[in-house]
Amino acid sequence: MKHIHYYILLLACGLLTACMDGDWDIPGTDGSEFGNQAITETNVVTISQLKKQYAGIISSGGYVQIKEPMQLKGVVTGNDIQGNIYNQIGLEDGTGSIIVCIAQGGLYGQLQVGREILVELKDLYVGSYGEQPEIGTPYTNKSGNSYVSRMPRALWQQHFKMLGMKSATPFEFDVTKVSDADYIKENCGRLMTIRGVKFQGANGKRVYANEKEKDAANSVNRSLQGISGNALVVRTSTYADFANKPLPTGTVDITGIFTRYRNTWQILIREESDVTEY
Repeated sequence: MKHIHYYILLLACGLLTACMDGDWDIPGTDGSEFGNQAITETNVVTISQLKKQYAGIISSGGYVQIKEPMQLKGVVTGNDIQGNIYNQIGLEDGTGSIIVCIAQGGLYGQLQVGREILVELKDLYVGSYGEQPEIGTPYTNKSGNSYVSRMPRALWQQHFKMLGMKSATPFEFDVTKVSDADYIKENCGRLMTIRGVKFQGANGKRVYANEKEKDAANSVNRSLQGISGNALVVRTSTYADFANKPLPTGTVDITGIFTRYRNTWQILIREESDVTEY
C-alpha cells in the first residue's frame, strides 16, 4: 500500500511539472482584466486643454459635471504604493498634470507608475480642492463644504481603459519660482524633483509624520531649510509606510507629486526611495 501511495505522489508531481514546463504568461500583466476595454479613442483632449476649458471652475474651488464625450490619455505618475498618496493617482500627458480621485485602496497593483490609460470623462466631474485640479465626484464634508473628491470604485472601473507602459520622468522643480502664481498654476500635480535641499529641524530623531503632530487630515507638513513653509512643504500621511522613519539630516533630492493647497506647494512622496541623501 505504501508503494502505491508513493507512485501516486510521483505521478502527481510529474503532472505538475509538465504543466509548468515551457513558456507561460503571468495572468493579468497587460492589465486587461481591469477597467473598461470597450472605451475607444474618439474625442481625446489634452490635460492642458481640459484645465483651460474649466479654468473658472478650478480657480473658484467649485466643480461641474462633464456632459459631452471627452477623453484624457495620460501616464500614471503617482499612486498609493507606500500609503502616502491616498485614494488618488497623478496623471500627466506632456501638456499638463491632474489628480484623479478614486475611492479604492491598492491602486498601485493596477495603476503602476508609467502605466498609460485612457479616461472617459463624460459624467465625471472636474473641479479643484484648494485650487488643485482634480477629476472625481462631489463630496460634502461635515462643515457643509462641497468639492470634487473620490469617485466610487465601480464607477471608475467603467471610465478608464488600460494601455501600455511608458516612462514617467520627473521634471526639475525651479526653486526660484516657488512663489510664482503662474508657475504654480501650470505645474501643480506634476511629478517633479527638487534638488540640494535639507529638512528643517532634522536631527536623526524627528520623523516624517508623528501622530502627535498630525492635522485633521492625519498628515504632517515638514519645511525645508531656506524655503518658507507657507510656500512649500513635504506632506506625509501618518499612514505612510515611512511615516516613522527619521528625516534625513543631510542634503537630499526629493521626488514626488507636487500638488498645491492654494499658494502652498505640497510635495507628496510616493515611496521612501523618492528621497535621496547625498
